Amino acid sequence: MLPSIEQRLTVEIAAKPAQIASAIALLDEGATVPFIARYRKEATGGLDDIQLRLLEERLRYLRELEERRATIITSITEQGKMTPGLLNAITHAEDKTHLEDLYLPYKPKRRTKAQVALEAGLAPLADSLLANPMLQPEEEAAKYLKPPFTVEQCDNPGVPDIKAALDGARQILLERFAEDATLLQSLREYVQEHGIVESKVIEGKEELAAKYADYFDYAESIKTIPSHRTLAILRGRREEMLNVRLRLDSEVDKTNWSAPHNTCEIRIANRFGISQQHRPADNWLVDTVRWTWRVKSFVHLESELMGALRVRAEKEAINVFARNLKDLLLAAPAGPRVTMGLDPGIRTGVKVAVVDETGKVVDTAIIYPHQPRNDWDGSLHTLAKLAEKHRVAVIAIGNGTASRETDKLALELIKRHPELKLTNVVVSEAGASVYSASEIASRELPDMDVSLRGAVSIARRLQDPLAELVKIDPKSIGVGQYQHDVGQSQLARSLDAVVEDCVNAVGVDVNTASVPLLARVSGLSSSVAQGIVAYRDIKGMFTSRAQLREVPRLGEKTFEQAAGFLRIMGGDNPLDASAVHPESYPLVQRILAELKQDIKSVIGNSQLLNALSPAKYVNEQFGLPTIYDILKELEKPGRDPRPEFTTATFREGIEQLSDLKPDMILEGVITNVAAFGAFVDIGVHQDGLVHISALSNSFVRDPHTIVKTGQVVKVKVLEVDEKRKRVALTMRLTDAAPQSNGKPEPRNTQRQQDSLSHTKSAVGDKQRELPRTVPSAMAAAFSKIKT
Repeated sequence: MLPSIEQRLTVEIAAKPAQIASAIALLDEGATVPFIARYRKEATGGLDDIQLRLLEERLRYLRELEERRATIITSITEQGKMTPGLLNAITHAEDKTHLEDLYLPYKPKRRTKAQVALEAGLAPLADSLLANPMLQPEEEAAKYLKPPFTVEQCDNPGVPDIKAALDGARQILLERFAEDATLLQSLREYVQEHGIVESKVIEGKEELAAKYADYFDYAESIKTIPSHRTLAILRGRREEMLNVRLRLDSEVDKTNWSAPHNTCEIRIANRFGISQQHRPADNWLVDTVRWTWRVKSFVHLESELMGALRVRAEKEAINVFARNLKDLLLAAPAGPRVTMGLDPGIRTGVKVAVVDETGKVVDTAIIYPHQPRNDWDGSLHTLAKLAEKHRVAVIAIGNGTASRETDKLALELIKRHPELKLTNVVVSEAGASVYSASEIASRELPDMDVSLRGAVSIARRLQDPLAELVKIDPKSIGVGQYQHDVGQSQLARSLDAVVEDCVNAVGVDVNTASVPLLARVSGLSSSVAQGIVAYRDIKGMFTSRAQLREVPRLGEKTFEQAAGFLRIMGGDNPLDASAVHPESYPLVQRILAELKQDIKSVIGNSQLLNALSPAKYVNEQFGLPTIYDILKELEKPGRDPRPEFTTATFREGIEQLSDLKPDMILEGVITNVAAFGAFVDIGVHQDGLVHISALSNSFVRDPHTIVKTGQVVKVKVLEVDEKRKRVALTMRLTDAAPQSNGKPEPRNTQRQQDSLSHTKSAVGDKQRELPRTVPSAMAAAFSKIKT
């Protein structure tokens, strides 16, 4: 028998059966992954959130597989065609592909040519010619001529002549050969190993398809082609710029009908004992084999394998997006400081919003320091007055159009008014415009002009990126790779899981959190989150976690899931500000009683806590993992897993592409990480690309192992192409920029050329996917990079 779902997951997750069974039971009961990972370690044997997410995904797949298996068994049984051997094969099919192969001959389908031939009684002709190639096909076919007739209210043309008889017999064999599950799997494995993905520009569209120039005449093995190239090619096909096909590596050009059989055709022939021995029926049978491969098997496999390639590429692209999103959400917060947000603009002015330590808007303005008004001094005066009035600590500047010009304005403000003790920081404004026009923004800032809401978002995301970015659809944050080309439901599910994990890893202050942030807490729905905020608005600040039980529709199960991730700062019980779950409070009380200390004396007392023996407190309810977590939390309650706040310092005088020179070493911020490298904001309104080969002195398989979104890095400029707005960078500061000697650069390798077309489509979908407009990577610069 095929192993059970639990047994298969035990192997895949590399866990014990009891761990898998407990995790599945908890998930089925409605427990969330963050809750299970943090508060049910004894039950799952310490499975972490990554293992649990994988388990959740595979559990969904395997259950769908079992449902499909049951449906197929029922369908074939009802047709009266089930046999013990077929049932055994279906029962042991390990994946959906094999299962569908077995079902293919029995799958209800539209009336095929083979079915028409079967109705006309041509099966014996097909069987006899296959079994005995010594028969004369034409003589045998003459025995099966038949006039038109009607069967089950369908007209059948009958068998008017010998040609029709042989054609019908061939259709029967074509379908039989193509639906042989064992043969199909053999052919699939061969094509997976020897298949070549090929793309060519559609004739006459060379100019329109310029961004796909790397794929005008391109070929790569289906087993090695990376996700970003796959998605670029498929997009080119969808936009009707490229012709894309799958072929065998042995067939560069279209094979003539008379050519020797390829390996796959030989496999078909061998499977059914067909060979060319110059017997009367051999030519007819050999041609049937070729028809099977070209018309049936290969067409089916091309569709299937290209579909599987797309799914694989989409999965990798989604994983890239998810990792970038996690890095962005867990970026270091500036913390509760009075912050002035500047949303840069030229003709429309710079929008200004001041928020207090809690993110509440206390003032707004619009200034016009740039063209056409050029009110530089007036703008400085306005900003100085606002900073002085509200005791602003930091200025957050969006990194869009006029960002550097506005940053220069902030620097001059700091220089003229040192007494204000201001700091300026350029932050990503990705998604700020989406937030401004959203329903959430309308509820939060109902009386504020849409144009000013972006400045509020910029200020708040400096204070706490996580709390602000959860208000925006993750797909609009713009750290994805080909995000519009992947399955949107799968993308949304993956990104939602990332947001959930990040929010619960940090914890949420229930007295200051917005509805969107609360809604991401384990167990809380949007309606319950709204109920918490409504209760807070009416009753005032929560003073204890227990008080949450008074919120309408927040039942015991919801409280269990959410309470440990909700913080009550400055409440009645210091434990309410920690990650210690209320269900563990009795254990803490037991520890306090034995120590004869109160909670305030114990919290943060490392020496006292480290002297305790965790094993002493183990009982039926609490195991060692929970006790270790509690003691660690008491030592540093409410600890934030995010890093310390740091910022990049853009070099003064480097504000546009023309200011860049080869071999300059600059500081910048990683804005996006793709499969082929990382994009870096160096303060010139155009992110540069560090190709994967220039990220480190050692070989890099995955850029995410070296850099992450939001990271401050030092880079060297290798080459600048102002016309195409491309900047090639390296993080290997000993690399030398290419020397221009008037000679043409050597032709780039495919891996280096990749980035040319991918950067536009992979990271700049309609120029909305990155925090800033990202250009195509300058492939020419890569030719000098050592790999």
